[in-house]
Amino acid sequence: MSPRTNDSARGSGQEATRPAETRASSKGPAASEISEATEAPAGTDATPPAEAAGTDAAQPSQAPTSAKVPAASKTPAATEAPAGTEATPPAEAAGSEAVQFAEAPTSSTGPAASEAPAAAAAPSAAPAPGRVGALRRFAAAARRGRGAHLTSCAVLLAVAMTAGAVAVGDDGRDAARALPGVSRAVDAEVLLRGDLDTAIRSLQAHVRQQPRDFGAWATLGLAQVERARTDGDPSRYARAERALARSLALRPGNDRALAGQAALAAARHDFAAALDHADRALERNPYSERALCSRIDALVELGRYEEAAQAATVADRRRPGVPVFTRYAYVRELRGDVRTARRVLHQALAGASGPADVAYVATALGNLERGRGRYGVALRHYARALAADDAHLPALEGRARAQAAAGDRAGAITTLEQVVARSPLPGPLVALGELYEDRGDRAKAREQYALVDAWTALARAGGVDVDLDTALAAADHGDTAEALRAARAEWDRRRTVHTADALAWALHREGRSAEALPYARRATATGYRDAAFLHHRGMIEKATGHLRAARASLTAALELNPGFSPLGARAARAALKDLEAAR
Repeated sequence: MSPRTNDSARGSGQEATRPAETRASSKGPAASEISEATEAPAGTDATPPAEAAGTDAAQPSQAPTSAKVPAASKTPAATEAPAGTEATPPAEAAGSEAVQFAEAPTSSTGPAASEAPAAAAAPSAAPAPGRVGALRRFAAAARRGRGAHLTSCAVLLAVAMTAGAVAVGDDGRDAARALPGVSRAVDAEVLLRGDLDTAIRSLQAHVRQQPRDFGAWATLGLAQVERARTDGDPSRYARAERALARSLALRPGNDRALAGQAALAAARHDFAAALDHADRALERNPYSERALCSRIDALVELGRYEEAAQAATVADRRRPGVPVFTRYAYVRELRGDVRTARRVLHQALAGASGPADVAYVATALGNLERGRGRYGVALRHYARALAADDAHLPALEGRARAQAAAGDRAGAITTLEQVVARSPLPGPLVALGELYEDRGDRAKAREQYALVDAWTALARAGGVDVDLDTALAAADHGDTAEALRAARAEWDRRRTVHTADALAWALHREGRSAEALPYARRATATGYRDAAFLHHRGMIEKATGHLRAARASLTAALELNPGFSPLGARAARAALKDLEAAR
């Protein structure tokens, strides 16, 4: 019974949606220097000293011609590109308010300014009750037997999810008033300041007036990816795809758009395509921070951890800064080196240059400490994140989970209700449902689980692979046969510790524990420590008669993080009690 499904602070099963990077890339010592200066734990690989960032960048080469769609669960923050390369636009921060994006024209030639698209997209999201209400109506329709029409219904749902947004004026004057001078040049610094909504409006106005600005189209596409990813409305990915395609039509092979395509593919959980696009972007600009970070992300999500560690070292040498540091830390954590991960994140927080950076890194630290059962420390990190950005959704979700783990279930429910009202993603929906179920309110719990089904239908309509989300949610709160189908499909695509855990648990829930055991062991084989993984392994070991191993696994889960899940922790304690009684 895991609350991890699409945890927006840690990802869908941890890897699928790592937090988006912040907009500013605070330069400082490389992560390798941080770990060396603080004595990495024995047995871990030392990372060589970092090279100076931004030196000897390659001149852009001829544009590649392919165009696979990569993914951006972690849109890297952009620093200034070295001379001779195309500057990478700043990355968007996670957790900002929802926004609709301007449609990109589909023709390959640049229209005159008078022909540029109107700002058809609305810059801000519908009121939260309307978005959640739309999901509820969709879920109710599916329950009444109209599931055969989910794809067409999802189109209507997408409209409802974004209804009520205020459109930008056709002449762009609203954006120009918000950002003086934007009609003359795109003010990329707005993204660095963390005002994503204003930046999107300004970019919409700019591309109407300068429709042949390939860089603005690429930046707009990236902003659209980030907004869709953070507000939980995957129907917007199509707009991002068109904006990025427009950029590539204007300047074939430009690294900004290729990096944007990598981000889009990652957001859609197509990590093989994300890797392909990131590699192509790096051929054009070896110092593209977005591409370097997307490459790490894709390798992690594909389960290629040794290659991910090497990619993190390369990125650390070329572009030391917050986006790279956080990825470097996560790769270390996956290899069991929590001490170095913690130290790198602390150094990154000390060097964070703006509210978006602070919120992002403090949340990452909160998640790390929460996973180790240090709830008071975690809550202090979340408080710092929210002091920097009181609307940062990953910090709010992390705080709710820490509150629940520390025993403040009422506070956790209140906080999670705020989160799902703004961003009804599977992770917080499942977590809220489990808290309702824990207090005996099964009707409310079932409603949250039904909303997960509605979201996954919408995500599929937006081109997102949601098999891992489906497997994790359905194994505990839905159709276990569907959970197994989804877990197998995901395992065929990528063999990570998270997909191994999901497949193991789905097999167990279907009564096939003997088949599940090798996958449960594989999920815990890299040194990465997760209480839910240990709980799943312990329950599978108990079911297969490996009683001593089951006691060890369940004890380890509760010692590591005794409040990892309101339902899972209770089940682990009950199983341990049974095992002790059977001795």
